[in-house]
Amino acid sequence: MLKELVLKCRTFRRFYEDEAVSTKDLRELVDLARLTASTANSQALKFRLCSTPEENSKVFDTLSWAGALPDWDGPEKGERPSAYIIILCDLSLGKNKLYDDGIAAQTIMLGAVEKGYGGCILGNVRRRELAEALSIDPSRYSIDLVLALGKPKEEVVLVPVKEDGDIRYYRDENQVHYVPKRTLDDIIIR
Repeated sequence: MLKELVLKCRTFRRFYEDEAVSTKDLRELVDLARLTASTANSQALKFRLCSTPEENSKVFDTLSWAGALPDWDGPEKGERPSAYIIILCDLSLGKNKLYDDGIAAQTIMLGAVEKGYGGCILGNVRRRELAEALSIDPSRYSIDLVLALGKPKEEVVLVPVKEDGDIRYYRDENQVHYVPKRTLDDIIIR
């Protein structure tokens, strides 16, 4: 059921790094994105798969992980993603900045959950540095999002937004990650 997938599809930032995500699984996830809607059917999104320790290290070094956790610099060695999918826009085919990236990213993440993986959609990326590290031509492709993937090594719990309205996610002393969510009545305008 879709709702079960959505509930399981949380943002995970710690993984069992030694549990690989196969190239076959990465290709199947991109194939899901390939089938989604595309602005003017331009199909301008392209994908760069990374799953070797060498490439993963290059990608990891260009990412910022959790703005609401200022004292946390991201996952430690051994807890880093075992794969990445970089969502690119082929600038010769069009520019799909606002919608296609999000549709593709969420579709990939839902597919990842179905396969037993988890992930994190990252927009805070040092794009120029990443393009250089992976030999991505910035005159041909824009780097839009980076999807970090792997077997989750943390628990993520949804909780109601507190009375003070604070929506920032947080962790407890056991590293359980809490994500405040507004109620359905709070988001429907009458």
